Amino acid sequence: MKILLVFAHPEPRSLNGALRDVAVAELQRLGHEVQVSDLYAMGWKPVVDRADFPALASDERLVVSAGSKAAFEADALTPDVQGEIDKLRWADVLILQFPLWWFTMPAILKGWVDRVYACGFAYGVGEHSDKRWGDRYGEGNLAGKRAMLIVTTGGWGTHYGARGVNGPIDDLLFPIHHGILFYPGYDVLPPFVVYQTGRIDEPRFEATAEQLRERMRTLASTPSISYRRQNGGDYLIPSMELRPGLGAPGRTGFALHLRDEDAASLPQRTAIPAG
Repeated sequence: MKILLVFAHPEPRSLNGALRDVAVAELQRLGHEVQVSDLYAMGWKPVVDRADFPALASDERLVVSAGSKAAFEADALTPDVQGEIDKLRWADVLILQFPLWWFTMPAILKGWVDRVYACGFAYGVGEHSDKRWGDRYGEGNLAGKRAMLIVTTGGWGTHYGARGVNGPIDDLLFPIHHGILFYPGYDVLPPFVVYQTGRIDEPRFEATAEQLRERMRTLASTPSISYRRQNGGDYLIPSMELRPGLGAPGRTGFALHLRDEDAASLPQRTAIPAG
């Protein structure tokens, strides 16, 4: 397989840097092709502004979605953005690796998404009518590919459990899993989450590294998170609300967007503690 790993940590000698090296080495040992986009090392520009649309007239008002669509269709995206889109087209699997900072991804990685997910490529795709609301949530230009997260956090696993004070890790990662990865079509794998990163000694690191190698070995076979496809019949169009009768009684929030038969098992399938 062809794998793109987008790495977002400012220190190459960090735990994240060591885990990245473990993942890449195992993937290459298995014969996969790997590219790494190290955003800090690349000096990635994280903000969308007029510089992203050089063909835009100086007196024209910037509408980001329209400017993005025009640039994408005219092959006029900036070289850094086009290069990352080319990598996404090339890759069978996308891995996003980052430390959980303030309950989400670092700003530089969000900026990678903001700029690389061009209109006409990652969104604004397909027919919009009273019968279909675009190719998204399980469909789109990245459908048929797989994606997963490698995430580190200083908090304990219990802090991110079903009753933990930080909120369940599945809920915190839902905007990334469902909104950034599933939206343009990826099959989203359960994440690899490492907790209590400030307390990892050598034995625990070796155990964590072996768990990560196993996840790399099973990239092609690990079942994906069972999100409902937008155009699969579960949602009313154009309101995009779940059809009456779907979702177990009393279930609310993000779990509604899992197929009913799989919702109960999500916490066990997606949170993988190390140690």
